[in-house]
Amino acid sequence: MEPAFEKAPIEKISGCNFTDGNRVELLYKGRESFDAIFDRVREAESFVCLQFYIFRNDETGSELAGIIKKKAKEGVRVFIIYDHFGSFGTPRSFWRDLRHAGIIIRASRPFKWTSPLNYPHRDHRKLIIIDGIMAFTGGLNIANEYRGFHLRSKGVWRDTGIILEGPIVSELYAAFRQAWRTWGGEPLPGSTTALPGRLSPKSSLPVMPIFASSAKGRRKMRKLLYYSIHNARKSIFLTTAYFTPSRRMIDSLEEAVNKGVDVRLLLPGRSDVPVAQYAGRAFFTRLLRRGVRIFNYQGIMLHAKSYVFDGCWSIVGSANLDFQSLRWNDEGNVGILDEEFAAEMSGVFEEDLKNSEEIKLDDWTQRSSLEKIKERFSVIFRRRL
Repeated sequence: MEPAFEKAPIEKISGCNFTDGNRVELLYKGRESFDAIFDRVREAESFVCLQFYIFRNDETGSELAGIIKKKAKEGVRVFIIYDHFGSFGTPRSFWRDLRHAGIIIRASRPFKWTSPLNYPHRDHRKLIIIDGIMAFTGGLNIANEYRGFHLRSKGVWRDTGIILEGPIVSELYAAFRQAWRTWGGEPLPGSTTALPGRLSPKSSLPVMPIFASSAKGRRKMRKLLYYSIHNARKSIFLTTAYFTPSRRMIDSLEEAVNKGVDVRLLLPGRSDVPVAQYAGRAFFTRLLRRGVRIFNYQGIMLHAKSYVFDGCWSIVGSANLDFQSLRWNDEGNVGILDEEFAAEMSGVFEEDLKNSEEIKLDDWTQRSSLEKIKERFSVIFRRRL
């Protein structure tokens, strides 16, 4: 039997090509993830590019600011893109201090009086490029909750990211350079080649960028997602922080179950955006009746966005399964076609399930009337969530 997922069809749908010979390091433990990221930034010799939806001036943001200011003093060029909406609470003094240190900063999607309704369209990407030879992307933002610094709790938000080395870095750097030009930055240095000897002989993974910063790009991203659901033959493991499905999404998941595919959906047990959570829960009864298994994560907060199909095709990045990500935001993901990496992703998924509660149909239908009212009210706004 031919494999369900192959390079050529995926490349045709996405409009991007795989690059081979990449090394990928999976990050899914908050404090360890930030330690790994910060250590890589400290090693920068030429330039550092950072692009984040949220960049706060709390302990985590201040520590990173101290690192990049030190690098700038050493002669390393540092470029930052922050989303104006997501980082709205970060004071101007924080950015001014970074600029005085020689760091060049741009705000993406700033508010404009001429088009105020476009302001909620967010640059939701998370990306770091170091010297053109190392990259990070995923769901993490630069803020305390993602790292484990809490005033009221000792927990940490559960998120997923990846560090990449190899030819894929040039593709991700090109995406940053395009965004930098879009938001008024001067041209950046051209692409670079991965340094020899950096990669392990066992690290030769095919990776492709799945970045969307236009209506056309988001259509391709949605098309690839639905292709992945429709083509799966054995399993679909979906982890997302925000789930407000379209009718097409619901139909696609139901069709997969009807074909005998094991479809599992891992969602946060509690959310920082309650209205989005209630809007998603409005569809649980239908999904449960069709055989989709739904799990609620019981940790502090589940913020990861990762998808594994048939134990061989994985997508990791910033895009949630909601209207905001799939139709409005600029998003950044990577796709990895490799069974060994998918097995690692599936292992993390199984570990998360151990810290989750499965929703059973009989129990779900017995929830209170107040909960049902909240769901019916919230679902009205699902297209803006």
